[in-house]
Order: sequence, then C-alpha cells, then structure tokens
Amino acid sequence: MLFSLRELVQWLGFATFELFLHLGALLVFSVLVAVRVDMLITSMSWWLVFVPLFAADGLSTYFTAIVSIRLYQEGEKRLAVLRLLWVLTVLSLKLVCEVLLCQKLAENEQTPDPLFGLIISPLFILLQLLMIRACRVN
Repeated sequence: MLFSLRELVQWLGFATFELFLHLGALLVFSVLVAVRVDMLITSMSWWLVFVPLFAADGLSTYFTAIVSIRLYQEGEKRLAVLRLLWVLTVLSLKLVCEVLLCQKLAENEQTPDPLFGLIISPLFILLQLLMIRACRVN
C-alpha cells in the first residue's frame, strides 16, 4: 500500500517542499554512492558523498525555522513550537545516523568502529516516534 502525499505530509510533519528536497538529495546521494563504489573518481571521500544529505538537512532546518517564526507571528504559538520540536527531532536523529555511517565508511576499518546496530539505532528511535505519531494522527 502506497501513501498519498497528504498522508506523508501529515505523518512526517514535513511540508511538501521539504519532502521533495529530501527526495532530490537522496537521488544525488545515490548517484554519488554509485560513482564512489565503482571508483570512477578515486579522490572522492565519503564525506563528500554525504554532502547532499547534509545540505538537505540544513535547508530543511532553515525552512522549518522560517515556517515556525511565521506561525508564531500569526498567533499559532503552540503549533509553531510543536512543529519546530518535531522536525528538529526527526532531522537530528537522521543527522546522527548519517554522520555515524559516514564516519564508519571513511575510517575503513582502521580503528575499532561502532557496530552497525549502534549506527542505525537513531533510525529505530525515529521509527518508534513515527509509529506513535501515526496513531495520534488517525
């Protein structure tokens, strides 16, 4: 079962623009991963490969701050704070996972790295929060 755009916006708490921003960043990231893995550009580091995801997170944070300020000025103080807290929580968990994964890939097993379970644990927390939000929305 596929979700409609309205359901995704409602459950994730992101605006439609932010969803398309993250999808575009994921597309560019996928191309860069393929280029990096196939060794077409040997000087490309993993940190450079993850730049589109980091940029999308930064732009989404900026957009959320603008929307929250506008909601606050219009008198929707509770909605502004809740939206800001929710999106910042989601983005911070996503960013922690991205940084840990990039660090593990960049070090290339030179030092004792954290396990993949530890790297993906912020996504597990995010999934639990999304399940709770989905139950509250419906």
